[in-house]
Parts: sequence; C-alpha cells; structure tokens
Amino acid sequence: MSVEITTLPSGLRIVTDSMPQLETASLGVWIGAGSRHESEAEHGLSHLLEHMAFKGTKRRSARAIAEEIEAAGGELNAATSSETTAYYARVLASDTGLALDIFGDILTQSLFDAQELEREKSVIISEIGAAEDVPDDLIFDLFTDAAFPNQPLGRTILGTPERVGAFDRHAIEAYLARHYAAPSAIIAAAGAVDHAQIVAQVQSRFTALSPQSAAPPAPAIYRGGEKMLRRKLEQTHMIVGFEGSSFHHEDEFALHVFTHAIGGGMSSRLFQEVREERGLAYSIYSFFWPYADTGLFGFYAAAAPKDVAALMPVALDCLAKAAHDLDADEMNRAKAQIKVSLLAALESSSARAEQIARQILFYGRVLPREEIIGRIDALSLEDVRRAGQRALATTPTVVALGDVAKVMKQAQVARHLA
Repeated sequence: MSVEITTLPSGLRIVTDSMPQLETASLGVWIGAGSRHESEAEHGLSHLLEHMAFKGTKRRSARAIAEEIEAAGGELNAATSSETTAYYARVLASDTGLALDIFGDILTQSLFDAQELEREKSVIISEIGAAEDVPDDLIFDLFTDAAFPNQPLGRTILGTPERVGAFDRHAIEAYLARHYAAPSAIIAAAGAVDHAQIVAQVQSRFTALSPQSAAPPAPAIYRGGEKMLRRKLEQTHMIVGFEGSSFHHEDEFALHVFTHAIGGGMSSRLFQEVREERGLAYSIYSFFWPYADTGLFGFYAAAAPKDVAALMPVALDCLAKAAHDLDADEMNRAKAQIKVSLLAALESSSARAEQIARQILFYGRVLPREEIIGRIDALSLEDVRRAGQRALATTPTVVALGDVAKVMKQAQVARHLA
C-alpha cells in the first residue's frame, strides 16, 4: 500500500497516498468536529464556521483567497457533516504548497470580519429556507430529529434562522478554540503527491493549532419514534428506519451488505417488489449511516398518496423476510457492489483523500484495501442476516412528509418488526 502517515509533535496527523499516474493532487484538512459537537446554543455554528473560513484572513481578503487558488487552476471547497468538517482543494502537483498555505491561513488566521459575518449569516438563513423547500432533503432532517430527539446528532447541520442570526465573532472563536485542535485534525492528500514534501509544507503552516485534545461529544442515544409533517405535495415522502451499527461494531460490514442487498440497486428486493412488480413508488432505496457510537439504517420512498397504504406493508415485509431468507445470490451481488464502490474510490484522488482522512478519524488507521475486501468476502449468509435481524429488532423511526394520514395508520406495522 502506498499510504504514508506522519504524526507531528502537536498531534497533527498527515496521511498521503501517492498515485504516480496523475498530474494533479487532491488535499485538504479534515477536522473531527461537526454539528454533533455543538451545544444547543451553538446549533449551526460548525456550518457557519465552514463558510466564514473563506471570508478573509490577516494575510488575504476573501477575494484574494478565491483569486489565488483559481489563478493556479485549482478548486477550493468545504463541507460540514454531523461528525466532521472538511476543507479541501484540487490543484496541480506543483501547487500543493499554495493550497496548504491557504488552508493554514484560513484555519488559524481568519478575521471573522463583522460585515462579512452578517452577509454570510444572511446567505445561510436563505440556505435554511431553501432546504425547507426540498422534500427529499427535509424528510431526512425530520428522520434524524425523530431518531435522536433533543440531541445534537438529531439536529440539522444548517441550524435555525434564530440561532444563526444570533452568532457573533466571539461564539465562532470559542468554538474554534475548543474543537480545532491538532489531535483532532487530519491533513490528507492523494494523487501526484510526495509525502516528505507534504509534511515539510505542513510543518510551518499549522503551528497555531493547539496540541490539546478536544473533548469528545456526548454519547448519542437512539430513541426512535414518529414524526409526520403535513404538506401539500404531489408525493408523500417517507422513511422507516432503525438503529444501525457504529463504525466500531462487529456488524458494520455485514449491515452494509444487508443494506445493499435489500435496496442498493435495481435488482434489490425493495426496488423489484415495490417499484417494478407493483408500481407503488418511483423512488425507493435503503441506506446505512454508521457514526462513531451508533448508526442509522432504513429505507426512503416517495409515492403517490393513494399508494402509501399498499407500499408500507410491502416494503416492511421485504425487510423482515430478507433478515431470515436472504439468499447467497443476493448477498454476493451486494458484496460486488460494495467492492466496486471501494475500488472506484481508489481511482479518484479526491475520493481517496477523503477516504483515508475519514478512516484515520474513525478507525485510527487507514484500512488496507485487501483487509476491507477480505472482511467483506469472509461474511457468511448468517452474518448478514443476523445484522439485519439486529437492526430490525430496534425501535422503528417512522417519518413522513406530505399527505401523511395513511402513513400514520401504517406506522404500527413497523412497530411490529421490533
């Protein structure tokens, strides 16, 4: 494996994967802090901080940041999730130093100018409003809120207009000081990169990061429940979910396989039974999201209101039966899908940089491709069925958006699975 890792005295970890056939490099900084690390008063602050990072530093204006990276032909972006915040770029091999200099600048020297802050808060408040208008986004916010009520992991990443509107520079700086520490950060690079060169470029640019480890978030407690939101929509959007496995649970890979088998492609049970054979939904798929200490598993569907009453029992029956009679062909198709996804990530420098950064954050090491494939291949039919049975035995979470009356009547069917 071409992966190399260096840990600086501050605790900052640098991981690279050289891909000699490429002329460009993808690199970035992944912070092990996201929306679940926020207090209730900080709801939405991780995302706001991500936006403000590009709005000017002691050395560069917001315009200069954009112009410098684009003058080199590079791309600069960022993303916030519940457990991580990432700042990343793609540049020519000769410009990795420039990208790392900008990252070091925005993460340790940002000004958080009051005028820029007010403008960006307005942008985010508009973004929150836009998300409310997208049913297949809003439904997942309802889902996490119902699964983890009154907990950071259940709250939206964007925050609320009231919370975002109240943030000031002091709130941002306090959150930054608490969570943006060297031991919580990963510098990852893949593509046309030289590890020793990346290490040398990092050493002088991130010295301001604190060597003190950030406090971990409070453990998440899956509760489950129901949440129905009536909206005048052409379709009814719904999710039925259960507690899944964490990154560290023995069932993690088995539940990935089970999830792909029941709803990961056109040959899956959910797609065949619900859409192809009965025509009850245009869109239906399963999902599994592992977190550091828990997980979420379930399926999403969008259907005409008249079809909801028929869809729910059919879909739930697919899940229940698969947990007991999933066959070898279904399992092997799912394994092949997962392996293709894994190998595809190895062919993209940006996907690979993200992959190795996240593996370091969640597993403490980069998992060799051979190990992952070996663990997938070693799963038996009994392992995969057991993972499905364990998830389905937890309290269901049922959410719906649109004409929800028939979903409410069918929610009791999901409760009988537990």
